Formats: sequence, structure tokens, C-alpha cells
Amino acid sequence: MTEDARPVLAHYLNKHYASLKRRVTRLLGNGDLAGDALQDTWLRVNSKEDAGPILSPGGYLVRMAVNIAVDIQRRQGKSLPFDEVSALMDLSDPAPGPAQTAEARSDLKALVALLDRMPKRRREVVVLVHWEGLTQKEAARRLGVSLRTVEYELQHAHQYLNAGMSNERK
Repeated sequence: MTEDARPVLAHYLNKHYASLKRRVTRLLGNGDLAGDALQDTWLRVNSKEDAGPILSPGGYLVRMAVNIAVDIQRRQGKSLPFDEVSALMDLSDPAPGPAQTAEARSDLKALVALLDRMPKRRREVVVLVHWEGLTQKEAARRLGVSLRTVEYELQHAHQYLNAGMSNERK
């Protein structure tokens, strides 16, 4: 840029910053990016780059800002900072793997087999309380038994299931 063009562009950019930002924002669809691009444009205008005579300072500055914005988007789109990449690499997948899925299916199959071997009323109490989510009082009412009976059946069911699952895992 010639010595004569630099002050003209700097003056034009300072005087017409708001309208330049609107034009660049309209072209880019992003006000923040337009602001960043215009700031970089100001830095380039005041650097020691050479250019020929400039006939339209507004058009020249808008084109320069859009080109800078494209460069910014390319840089941002192609790479992440090292610390962000490291953080992503440290994340573990919360989904169970094939081994965990197979183990869970095996445990469920063993649990169902243990439930099938329980007395009918005990099995019904476990199903109502743990799978259907009823309170112990609601289960007692539905089965037509006392709350104490439901508590007794649950206690024995838990002991039986814990012992059975412990034996299954050995």
C-alpha cells in the first residue's frame, strides 16, 4: 500500500466503521466475525503492506474484511487448540461395551431365573415394589395382605436374590 493510501484507508475505516460492519455482517451473516475481521483489517491497513492506488476505499475495506473473515473461518474450522484436543481424547464413552452388555444380559437372565424359583407371593411383591414402583403399602393393598407381610417377603426376597447373584458371579 502506498504511503498516500494508508492514511486514506485508516481515516475511512475509522469514520465509516459502523456502516462497514453492517455491510460485512450482511455478507458474512455473523456480527462477531465481522467485528473481528474489521479489527484485523485495521491492523493490516496500518501495517507496511504495499498496494497500488485505491479508487474505492469502502469497497476495498469490505473486500479485505471478507477475505480476512474467510481466513479466520478456515483456521477455526480446521483445527482445535491442543488443550481442547487433549480434553476430548480423555473423555470416555459412557455407553457400555460388548463385554458389559453381555454381562448385564447374563445377570438379567440369572435374576429372572432366581425370581422364577421364588414362591408366587414373594415374586409378586418384588415385581410390584421394584419393577412397577409401588410403595410397600400399595403392594400390600393390591395383594390383600398386611404391610408386615410385604416387608417380610421383601426382606427374604432380597436375601435370596443377593445370595443367588453372588453364587452366580463366582
